[in-house]
Amino acid sequence: MQVIKVYPAGFASNSYIVTGNGTTCAVIDCAQPKVLDKCKQLNLQPECVLLTHGHYDHVGGCAAFQSAGVPIMCGKGEKDLIFSDGYMSLCAGSVPRFTVDKTFSDGDEFEAAGVKFKVIATPGHSAGGVTYLAEDCLFTGDTLFCGSVGRTDLPTGSSSQLVRSVKKLYALNGDYIVYCGHEDDTTLQAERFGNYYIQDDNAQH
Repeated sequence: MQVIKVYPAGFASNSYIVTGNGTTCAVIDCAQPKVLDKCKQLNLQPECVLLTHGHYDHVGGCAAFQSAGVPIMCGKGEKDLIFSDGYMSLCAGSVPRFTVDKTFSDGDEFEAAGVKFKVIATPGHSAGGVTYLAEDCLFTGDTLFCGSVGRTDLPTGSSSQLVRSVKKLYALNGDYIVYCGHEDDTTLQAERFGNYYIQDDNAQH
């Protein structure tokens, strides 16, 4: 499996192009239309866009992908929030409109672009936020960062839910590369031991 990280131009989230077959790809959090251009440059045909959540800085490229015939997917609890007044107030309603084609529930598994994904519900930063597990990788959106965690003071955020969600990730067996919504990548083991925002109750420091 190959993961290509696309950094944003200006304020937006990281986007990830994931392929297991070298010909098609799944895109996680298409923050800007330029992510579609990057897929074309790589000669990868997008099969789907997978959203960790629906805040404006993660979805700015969705309309471009949907216009190209690519389905948009997200957690079941996030679908009706993306264009809600609360979310749109964060960006003055400037996100190009799109529709969600498919939703996921906690524990759902599927295959895209030759990669097997598992959906982990991780609410807290937003009510319907999810993390995608693929091989030895976790795509955590704004749930877990390198040395930090997502903010909970935005619409539908909950600090108690975020704590439970991060500890749910800590409880996974083994180690994973953590591809975050913003800033640098990290590993789950590094966050279990070194993330002082939310402690792993089982970690031995």
